[in-house]
Amino acid sequence: MSRPALPDERRSALRRMGGLALLLQAPTQLLAGPGLASIVAVRIWPAQDYTRITIESDKPLVARHSLVTGPDRLVIDVDDLDLSPGLRELLGKVRPDDPFIEGLRVGQNQPRVVRIVLDLKQVVAPQVFTLQPVAAYKHRLVLDLYPVQERDPLLVLIREKEAAERAAAQSVQDALGELIAKLDKPESTPPRRPAPTASAPERLPAASAPPVVAQTPAPLPQQPSMTKQQLDRLIVIALDPGHGGEDPGAVGPSGLKEKDVVLAIGLKLRERLDKHPNIRVMMTRDADFFVPLHERVRKARRVQADLFVSLHADAFLTPQARGASVFALSDGAASSAAARWMADKENAADLIGGVNTKVKDASVLRTLLDLSTTAQIKDSLKLGGEVLGQISRVGKLHKPRVEQAGFAVLKAPDIPSILVETAFISNPEEEAKLSSEAYQAQLVEAISTGIARYFAKNPPLARNRSLT
Repeated sequence: MSRPALPDERRSALRRMGGLALLLQAPTQLLAGPGLASIVAVRIWPAQDYTRITIESDKPLVARHSLVTGPDRLVIDVDDLDLSPGLRELLGKVRPDDPFIEGLRVGQNQPRVVRIVLDLKQVVAPQVFTLQPVAAYKHRLVLDLYPVQERDPLLVLIREKEAAERAAAQSVQDALGELIAKLDKPESTPPRRPAPTASAPERLPAASAPPVVAQTPAPLPQQPSMTKQQLDRLIVIALDPGHGGEDPGAVGPSGLKEKDVVLAIGLKLRERLDKHPNIRVMMTRDADFFVPLHERVRKARRVQADLFVSLHADAFLTPQARGASVFALSDGAASSAAARWMADKENAADLIGGVNTKVKDASVLRTLLDLSTTAQIKDSLKLGGEVLGQISRVGKLHKPRVEQAGFAVLKAPDIPSILVETAFISNPEEEAKLSSEAYQAQLVEAISTGIARYFAKNPPLARNRSLT
C-alpha cells in the first residue's frame, strides 16, 4: 500500500504538471501571440471601371493570389492574420450590382493565414499591392479587379450620339404625325353669326395667345464658315470630378466631402452638355471610386477629347479663404505661391487614393505628359478665361485671372485643360452653398456657357480631327 505523498512532494508534482500544461499550450499561444496584424477597417468600392477592396491594418500585410476557373474565382491568402470580426465585415459589403464580385468568403485557411475567396461574375485581371501609411490611413492591402477586356469609351460615346439622333428623329416624326392627323380630321361647321347692324358694329376677334414653344438648350454658337460636315462633327468633353473612393479630398466644417460635391456637379454638368446634339461627355468617374491622376488624362486621350475640365472644391488652412478659381497648366513656375501650393496638394491625391506603382505603363505615360505644348497651354488659358468670366457672375472669385501651376491632371499634350475650384469647402458659408442645388445649378450653367463661348471663338474643326 502506497503512502500518501508528503506536502513537498505534492508541490513538486503540481509544478511538473503545470510545466507540462504550459508546453502543451505553447503552440496555441504562439498562434495568438504578438506579431499578428489587427484589422482597422475594410472597404469595397464597386464601379464599372474596376472594383477595389481595401483591408486596412496596424501592420503591413503580405498576400498571395491566384485565379481559379470552373467557376471563376480569385483566391487571396493573407499572412500573419487571424480571422476577426473586422474581416467578416467584408461579407456584408458586397453589393448586388457589383459588376465583378458575385460573392465573398473568408476563412482561417492555416494558422496565421486568412483566405479570402471572391466568386466572380466575369474573368478579371487582378492587381494586388500594399500602401504605406498616409494621411488618416494606416497600412493598406489593396485588391483591384479590372476587366480583362477594357471597353472602348469612344465607341460608347458615338453610339450614345447615334441613339440620341434616332430619338430626336422619332420625336419629330411623332410630332409630324400628330399634325397630319389634326389636318385630316374634318372640322365641325362653325355656327353662323348674325349680320352686323349699325347699332352693333362687328367686334374684331380677340388676339389669340402665342403658341407655346418647347424650351431647348441654346445651341453652341456657330461660325459662318462652318460646313454641314463640320457641324456634324462629334464634340467630346472630358469631365473630371476630382478625388473619389479612398481619397475624400477636402472635408468641410460640417463634414461635406469634396469628392461627393464635385461628383454631383459633374453629373449635372454632363446632363446639361449632353442636351446638345453634337456633344457627348466622358466622365473620368461617374461614381464613388478612385482614379489615379495619369489614368484621368489617359481616359481623356482615349476618347480624343476636345476639352478637359477637372472639378474640385478648394480648401485652405484658415476658414476665411473664399471664392472660385480656374487654373491652367504652367510651363514653368507657378503664377503664385498659392497656385503652387494648390497644385502640390492636388498632385498628392495618388498617395492618398492609392496607386499601384508596379504598373508598367504608368511611368511611360508620366513621361509623355511632360511633353505638353505651348499651344495646349495657350488654348487652356482661353478656355479658362471664358469659364472664369461666367463663374464671376455666380459669386465671388478668389483671383480675377486664370492661375497657372504644374497640375499633373492638366498635362494632356493635345487637349485644352482647366481645373475649376468651385468654392472653398473649408469656408462654412461656401460649404453651405456647395451643398445647395441652386448654387450647383448656377455653376453648371456658368461652366457650360463658358465652354460654348470658347467653341464660338475656337471651333473644334480647327483641330483637324473627325470622330464620326
